[in-house]
Amino acid sequence: MDLNLRGKRAMVSGSTLGIGRSIAKILHTEGADVIINGRHQDSVEKTVHEIQNAKGLSPAKISGCAADLSRAQGVTKLVNFCQKEGPIDILINNVGIFNIKEFLEIEDDDWQEIFELNVMSGVRLSRAFLPSMLNNNWGRIIFIGSDQSSKPNPSMSHYAMTKTALVSISRSLAELTKNTGITVNTVQVAPTWTDGVKTFIEQMANQEKTTVEAMTREYFSEGEGQTSLIQRWADPSEIGNVVAFLCSPLASAINGSAPRADGGMVRSLF
Repeated sequence: MDLNLRGKRAMVSGSTLGIGRSIAKILHTEGADVIINGRHQDSVEKTVHEIQNAKGLSPAKISGCAADLSRAQGVTKLVNFCQKEGPIDILINNVGIFNIKEFLEIEDDDWQEIFELNVMSGVRLSRAFLPSMLNNNWGRIIFIGSDQSSKPNPSMSHYAMTKTALVSISRSLAELTKNTGITVNTVQVAPTWTDGVKTFIEQMANQEKTTVEAMTREYFSEGEGQTSLIQRWADPSEIGNVVAFLCSPLASAINGSAPRADGGMVRSLF
């Protein structure tokens, strides 16, 4: 399906790995110019090179900017880079971190650190790019949420808090787009086999002297993943395809919502 994204310019935060990288690659395949972001220059350059030279991809432009979005200065650096490239039509607020920690063990600094990156990066980037979208009467802003947005895990309540906050912020921004060609949505994504999840599961398996396969089986049979209807980790490309559709003019009727690509994790009708 042609998503009609040729000529659009997208910026995907945290896009050198995982879901962000998949989104960037799919948008580029669909003909959008894409700006990659990560903390380290070498990983940004590597990602730009690999996507640009992948077989069958479009001749659309791809560039990158290394910036730490956990700090306002890093966001400013990225915004300045993007503005030199041209107007941003599509903003994907993807960057984020997670960790497992029981509530009583989460220190103030833990709350602040995860809030600054997972929430404030998206707030700052949206504040920077929404005015030009309003001026052009077209744009897409998408926040990457989680099943934790609707189903918080007490063992990672600080992470869940940030993902719920994104849904609220997204809806607030959508209210500013009434009667325009702009949409703002949050995608609540499934537990996904990203590099971060892989590393975490490998570490846990090593600590418990078991295998990654056994840890995965336990997660979906007895752990939090038992409510999943697909009973497996989602692939980043599965999330990327949903996000790419929401970026498209074909999804123009979807605004102010938080659609789920969660594999059925959340037992809820609405």
